[in-house]
Amino acid sequence: MTDRAALRDELTATWHREIPIVAAMGVTVDAYDGRSLTVRAPMQPNRNVHGTTFAGSLYSACVLTGWGAVWLVLRERGLDGVIYAAESAVQYRKAVAGDFVCRCAFDPEALEAELEQFKTSGRTSFDLACTIDHDGKRAVAFTGRYVVHAKHS
Repeated sequence: MTDRAALRDELTATWHREIPIVAAMGVTVDAYDGRSLTVRAPMQPNRNVHGTTFAGSLYSACVLTGWGAVWLVLRERGLDGVIYAAESAVQYRKAVAGDFVCRCAFDPEALEAELEQFKTSGRTSFDLACTIDHDGKRAVAFTGRYVVHAKHS
């Protein structure tokens, strides 16, 4: 499947079906252009006691966005694998008071070596960065390593 709109819809449906908390958070795929994935979530179900967005929701959106970017890259190339978030680090720089957008930008050409490794060995890893900006400033900076293993039938 290479229709990006259909892939976006399938990713949102997969999250909501397979990870129930994602539906409760209201996380949806906003955009995907082959070079970046943008995910959107409303503040209301993700609020904290301070009237801002819960740090755990911001972190979860980042983890999902990175995972989703890997999923989309694999699917666009007709590949399928089990994706694990293996390592991550997050910096909370600014409170987020409102609906938020998480973005994972990547260089598809830079991922080709990892994709080739996956095709030959059945496993690989991707290091990705995700960000959430608020009021024109970086609010959250996330880095994650995602490991992919081939599915065994």
